[in-house]
Amino acid sequence: MLDQVGLVLPGERAVGQSARSTQAVRLWLFAVAALIFVMVIVGGATRLTESGLSITEWKPVTGVIPPLSEGGWRAAFDSYKQIPQYAALNPDMTLDGFKAIYAWEWGHRLLARLIGVAFILPALWFWRRGALTGALGRQILVATGLLGLEPIVGWWMVSSGLADRVEVAQDRLALHLLIAAATFAALIYAAVGLGPPRGEQRIGAGFVASAAALSALIFVQLGLGALVAGLRAGLTDNTWPLMSGKFLPEGLFGLTPWPASIVDDVTTAQFDHRLVAYLVVLFALAQAYAAWRRAPGSPLARRGAALAALALLQAGLGIATLLLVAPIGLALAHQALALALFGVAVAHWRATGLEQAGR
Repeated sequence: MLDQVGLVLPGERAVGQSARSTQAVRLWLFAVAALIFVMVIVGGATRLTESGLSITEWKPVTGVIPPLSEGGWRAAFDSYKQIPQYAALNPDMTLDGFKAIYAWEWGHRLLARLIGVAFILPALWFWRRGALTGALGRQILVATGLLGLEPIVGWWMVSSGLADRVEVAQDRLALHLLIAAATFAALIYAAVGLGPPRGEQRIGAGFVASAAALSALIFVQLGLGALVAGLRAGLTDNTWPLMSGKFLPEGLFGLTPWPASIVDDVTTAQFDHRLVAYLVVLFALAQAYAAWRRAPGSPLARRGAALAALALLQAGLGIATLLLVAPIGLALAHQALALALFGVAVAHWRATGLEQAGR
């Protein structure tokens, strides 16, 4: 109304429009991050149900349409019968059983396509309006590159299980997950940076470095978790806190050369995942304590406490998943909470940096 009677200055109107544009960009970034979160969980379900090799071709455009006739389903099933997984794991599978695993993989790929549309079209619109400039533009460019790389690595991962294996290669699985997690983090980092001014909090640079280090450690833990899933390492040594009665189990780093054990050995993969989980919890608790000592009741202290609580909950969920021999429901919850913990850690890192800079 004030604008209509000429009482709002042009500069004020421009500031209002800029704020609305910034808020729109922020909501878009969080929305795409949420879609990626869902995609990772669907991908985890696809892995746990052994569904990832049900579609043996990569058709980025026409693959959006599943078989629509009985003949089409028979042809897709016949293609699946040609790969080693069918003979080794599913020789008695019926067409209805194939349709069930096909649905998981098709849904995962469809969601990936939807994320591409949900990211690219708004990005072009915001870019044309000049809303993606400076540091934000560079952050969006990084997310764009990661998002473009993800389906390529995804097919590279699937192709590893079509000839000489009955499952995808665990190192490629880990890379596929880490790219998704990095994209998720890039979007959250950019979105948090568009929040309202926080003001000077007198936060030392050490807290920013600590938050970044914790985010990096959780990122490594996500990759180690993918190796455990790819090697089915959660189905062995289902005791805690010891493995086969020892803290350092027999056969640890037993492959030659020994670094290959990190990727290829079941015992080493589970041990590494356990060890880094302890480090994440200790790091989060130490960070929360330091923040509470430095600024009790502050946003920094509250975020630190939330991260520590999530880390403890995630560790407890991981132990339960191990002891119960990785039931699908618990395994998916463990993966979901891991990604949520990573997202909160990245948001904490970005918010702490903004507070330290007085922004």
